[in-house]
Amino acid sequence: MHSVHHRTATVDGHEIFYREAGPADAPAIILLHGFPTSSFMFRELIPLLAADYHVIAPDHLGFGHSAAPLAGEFAYTFDALAELTSGLLDHLGLDRYALYVQDYGAPIGWRLALQHPERITALVTQNGNGYEDGFVESFWTDVWAYGANPGPDTEPAVRAALSIDAIRWQYVHGVPDPSLVSPDTWQHDFALVSREGNDEVQLALFRDYQNNRPLYPLLHEFLRTSEVPVLAVWGRNDEIFGPAGARAFARDAKDAEVHLINGGHFLLESHLDVVAGYLRGFLGRVLG
Repeated sequence: MHSVHHRTATVDGHEIFYREAGPADAPAIILLHGFPTSSFMFRELIPLLAADYHVIAPDHLGFGHSAAPLAGEFAYTFDALAELTSGLLDHLGLDRYALYVQDYGAPIGWRLALQHPERITALVTQNGNGYEDGFVESFWTDVWAYGANPGPDTEPAVRAALSIDAIRWQYVHGVPDPSLVSPDTWQHDFALVSREGNDEVQLALFRDYQNNRPLYPLLHEFLRTSEVPVLAVWGRNDEIFGPAGARAFARDAKDAEVHLINGGHFLLESHLDVVAGYLRGFLGRVLG
């Protein structure tokens, strides 16, 4: 078992928490978490990678152990979160790295790749969307309505996503054996999004999510022109980002490797060894 360090760095005046493991001179892989969790979602994956890779897993601002200024004190957008992540990687002196993205980590990672395409050695998407194909309409209709017209008529439907029942659903839906998923996961996330004022942080990002969609054609062009290696390992029962979103990467990424697993949105909680096996095999081939 390899040691995992828990550190913070000041980026643009904000304290950003990150987990770090592995040799500093090994190929780097950056793990970017989704909603409503944090780098906590990678707690068991990191030691499985640390023997061969320099692993960095930050908490986005407003999540986990990073600073969480109120929405009135910081303009929470995916552009802003990507800039802070880029600043952290610059602070750490990382100018070549693979990206592992899940959920919110995907639009943050796509911005990093488009800003500095020369830095990206590989892309791994685990239920991290990059195509219109991936949106499951039954989930996203309320988000689009809120983004288009935020107010008392549209807010209650998205605010419900902050409830413990909704967070638990994200973890257990589509999992054939829900007993494999620790209740610590949704209890941990619920406690953090329930901090005073954090609801407005999350609502700001719900409103901004629609601004990720125009990035998709740019991402697809990057995949075609860079020929960066891509692994899509996806819970095929995900009712947020459906399996069509995983298959779509094969349209633009040369020789994209796509694996659909009998699991849900947070695949690492039920199929850690399966994901880690595909990930280590892929990284070993493309990074040497």
